[in-house]
Amino acid sequence: MSQETDPTVREVNFDGLVGPTHNYSGLAHGNVASMTHEGLVANPREAALQGLGKMKSLMDAGYAQGVLPPQQRPDLGALRALGFTGSDARVLSRAAEEAPQVLRAVCSASSMWTANAGTVTPSLDAPDRRVQFTPANLQSSFHRYLEPATTGRVLAAIFRDERYFAHHPVLPSTPAFSDEGAANHTRLCGDHGEAGVHLYVYGRQAFGGDGVEPRRFPARQTLEASQAVARQHGLEEAQTVFAQQHPDAIDAGVFHNDVIAVGNGPVLLYHEMAFRDEQGTLDALRARMATPLIPVRVPAEAVSLDDAVASYLFNSQLLSNPDGTMTLVVPGECQEREAVWRCLQDHLLAGNNPIAEVVVKDVKQSMRNGGGPACLRLRVALSGEERAAVAGRVLLDDALHGELVAWVERHYRDRLAPADLADPQLAHETLTALDELTRILKLGSVYPFQL
Repeated sequence: MSQETDPTVREVNFDGLVGPTHNYSGLAHGNVASMTHEGLVANPREAALQGLGKMKSLMDAGYAQGVLPPQQRPDLGALRALGFTGSDARVLSRAAEEAPQVLRAVCSASSMWTANAGTVTPSLDAPDRRVQFTPANLQSSFHRYLEPATTGRVLAAIFRDERYFAHHPVLPSTPAFSDEGAANHTRLCGDHGEAGVHLYVYGRQAFGGDGVEPRRFPARQTLEASQAVARQHGLEEAQTVFAQQHPDAIDAGVFHNDVIAVGNGPVLLYHEMAFRDEQGTLDALRARMATPLIPVRVPAEAVSLDDAVASYLFNSQLLSNPDGTMTLVVPGECQEREAVWRCLQDHLLAGNNPIAEVVVKDVKQSMRNGGGPACLRLRVALSGEERAAVAGRVLLDDALHGELVAWVERHYRDRLAPADLADPQLAHETLTALDELTRILKLGSVYPFQL
């Protein structure tokens, strides 16, 4: 593998802004938190402010932080395509009466979890030396299948300089190529500015395979999708490892790999039930990495699968510090589970690994819908030149943070129940907010109502 390095490369975490229609509709089958909290009253304002608070605190701690806008919701175009006609108010009322689950789906704020927005390969690993982007098709659920077109426009608007960035088409939206994005992809390396090895984790094999799959909940990522993304990005066999997720973990509610494992630099923090072939996965990574792999294994006797899913211990952000140590950003729920908190103190912090600090963040509004700190961010490793080429105003600073907080406080409701989704005033409020947001972020026209 190439030993080329670029000391200017930094990982930028692009967090998704929580949208104004944030609600608890229980849309995600296999996501235990989402199903458990179905029907509760949500607080979109608090949710967005919690997300912005996490972004600001990490920015203040010296980590590079970006922001991505939410989707246009409700998606009235999707409702009209499904045969609902008339004024916007009539479309919403008919959908509420005739297909309430469809209405809930087209109002979902799930795009906040930008770990599912797409898969990214840094320029250092790509043959054309450009950062590679593929939006995820998210075809396994209707409410997320609606996202890729706008996601692609947003990514193309931000990373628009063709000298530095390459954009690939969404994979065919069929079960064989079911793609859930970076939530099932981890880049491991010595340093962000060094060549990396790409770990793709899949739940099932569409063509062939031995048929060992989860029985209770669906496997959302296929081997074929992961392989196709790797090909799009020009990655060679020596740069990739494809590993099957443990079917029992999926059946326990581990719907994406980032709910059971997180990697950063040479460190792979994972639960012993993360991979169907644990040893084979580690051996393959070791064979390809130029820097020794540092596996941090959490045994089931320390943290059960149920505790891992309930706390989202592994859906944490693992961040590099200048002194070579790492910080683990965990959701507040980790403190509420005794076994998890004890593992963090006694196993991780006291262990022989670079993890030197655990930081707790309150993202409860997101957690109740099944998304922790790692779900909320898309990791993009960028060189100094590439950061300078980022368009729009999406790299967070104090001024932008202040404007976004004020924007949320102007436009977001502090209470939203699933029954409120049929309110035509909510649709009007959302479009007004998003139109203003594109001006704040200087993105141009990215939403369907603006095109």
